[in-house]
Amino acid sequence: ALSAATSSHWERVPPKDHARANPLAGEPESIHAGALVYRDHCQQCHRANAEGDGHKRPALRSEDIRTASDGDLEWFLRQGDLRHGMPSWSSLPQAQRWQLVTFLRSIQQ
Repeated sequence: ALSAATSSHWERVPPKDHARANPLAGEPESIHAGALVYRDHCQQCHRANAEGDGHKRPALRSEDIRTASDGDLEWFLRQGDLRHGMPSWSSLPQAQRWQLVTFLRSIQQ
């Protein structure tokens, strides 16, 4: 089940962003590069296994991530949600945000 806080993230994504396709989807090099971006920028909060802490820092291996579009994920990385402790990663090059989305897709079960 989606938490109210999490589902509202995707409801805020503008339709043009929701519909964006990941230009790096499925590329093995992008998965590897995204894993490095994850290690450097995400792991400290979401843990090495992307399982989060069960409280404020959500798991990234989840139905919520699986059901979001690639565009939703990239938009959320770019916007962040400081009220819930998620920084904006707009300072990362867009290609690195797409690599991160590619990595997140690769770890879903």
